[in-house]
Order: sequence, then structure tokens, then C-alpha cells
Amino acid sequence: MAEVLDVALRLAVIVIAFLTLPLIVGQTEHKAMAHMQSRLGPMYAGGFHGWAQLIADGVKFVQKEDIIPAAADRRVFALAPAVALVPYLVVMAVIPVGPGLVGADLDAGLFFALAVLGVGVLGSIMAGWSSANKYSVLGGMRSAAQLMAYELPLVLAASSVAMAAGTLSLPGIASAWQWWWLPWQAIGAVVFFVAGLAELRRPPFDMPIADSEIIMGPMTEYTGIRFALFLLSEYVGIVVLSALTTVLFLGGWQGPLLPGPVWTLLKVFALAFVVIWVRVSFPRLRADQLQKLAWVGLVPLALLQLALTGVVKVLLAA
Repeated sequence: MAEVLDVALRLAVIVIAFLTLPLIVGQTEHKAMAHMQSRLGPMYAGGFHGWAQLIADGVKFVQKEDIIPAAADRRVFALAPAVALVPYLVVMAVIPVGPGLVGADLDAGLFFALAVLGVGVLGSIMAGWSSANKYSVLGGMRSAAQLMAYELPLVLAASSVAMAAGTLSLPGIASAWQWWWLPWQAIGAVVFFVAGLAELRRPPFDMPIADSEIIMGPMTEYTGIRFALFLLSEYVGIVVLSALTTVLFLGGWQGPLLPGPVWTLLKVFALAFVVIWVRVSFPRLRADQLQKLAWVGLVPLALLQLALTGVVKVLLAA
């Protein structure tokens, strides 16, 4: 009975985090972009500092008509938003927020998380193919090309940390982390974070959703709550990327004075703000620039980090 209650409590915490943290990040993005771009619109809804803007957006999506194109593959079209969203919920189950505070401590938790994250892009491909829209198909193809380009540096950078810690368990990596890993794994951290942004298709890597060229890419034909689920998957992805970067490269829950879970949340929200700042500050890359950055820039840097990690490990063992 105690084990059942423990599992139920862990699941409840994961679901609550899944439903609340992305909304906080979304609200923060509204406000941060409003300030950075001097846009007053999001500052009025609800009175003080536009606190109800996110609620207004949710009500708007719920009220919109749910339309499915006549020529669309209805089953695949309806399933795509869930395929894009659910993998992030699964990954959150293996991310630790404190010592012993993790939904499931898997021996290969790191590779499990990276493998499941790769499934999410299938939602965009399914949405593009099933919409019977040429712009949507083009967006789905761009998503697939982007995943293939940036999955390799992402995995290589994460492998460097696993090599340093000597384990694939995410709680094990966070426990093994030392402050001097900051300069040691700095290259890998940058590669991992940039590659993660590209996999999330966040600006400046939003080629699959280039509104000036292909309307909204794979989401062009989606309306109402289905469109809102795609947006929610984007914000959950920001939380997951920030959490994984925190665990792998910033020591997870480690920090002075404050409780471990507080440190985890502070680091996650700090990285989420960086994601928002990058969106506002950098223009969209061209397709050739996007591929060149991955294959000519990030992959060699990730291999360099792996070699550096191996050298340091050998020297420490000597």
C-alpha cells in the first residue's frame, strides 16, 4: 500500500509540474517580450501588470472553432498534437529536482530522456503530412531535417557529461557534479543548449514555423485547443530543456543555503529566461546557415568536448 501511495504521489507531482511550470514560462515570455519590444498590449489584461493575459489566451483558444480540413487524414491530424506533447511528460518523470526527488531513477535515464525527446518531432511531421497543405508538408520536412542535424551534437554533448560522471543516471550525474565542471564542460553546455533550442524549433531556429514564408508550418491548419496543445508542447519543451541543462551542466539541486528543489527551480527559470531573451534578440537563420551551424560548428565542438573530457579523466586517474 505504501508503495502504491508513493507512486501515486510522484505521478501527481509530475502532472502538476507538467501543467503549471510551462504556464509560468509562457506568462513570463509574454511579459519579457512586451518589455523588450515596448509592446503594451500584454500589460493590460486583468489590471495589474496584465496578470490575466495567459488566462485570456486560454479562453480564446477554447472558444475557437475546431476545424479539420476536408482532405486531411483525420486520425493522424487529431493525434499529432498529443504525439508532440506527451514525450515531454514522460521525460519529466526521470528529471530529478532534489536528492531522491525523482519520478523514476533509471540506470540509463540520460539516454532514455534523449531518446524520448526525439519522438516529439514526429508530432510536427504527422501534422504537416496529414494537413493536406503544401506549406504544412514543407514545415514537417524542415522539422525532420532539423532533428537529424541537431540530434548528433545534442547526444555528443550529453555523452561528455556522462563520461565525466561515470553514470547515465540523471540523479547520479547531478550528485557527481563539481563546481570546476563549469569550465571543464562549458563547451558541451553551450552545444547542448543551442542544439536543444534547435530541436524545440525556437527562434532563431524556427525555420519549420517561418510565418513569413510558410504561414505556421505544420500547425497552419490547426485551430482552437489543438493549436493550443502545440503551443503548450513548446513551453513544456523549454522547461524540459532547461531542466536537463541544469542537471547535466549546473549541478541540478546543488547550491548553498537554499533547499535543493529551490535551487533546481531557480536554475530552470534562469535558463528559460535565456531562451526567451534569445528569441527576442536574434533573427531567424537561413536554412543553409542552420545546417552549417550544426555540422560545421556544433558537431566538431561536441567532439572536442568529448576528447577534452577523456584527457582529463585519464589525467585524474593517473
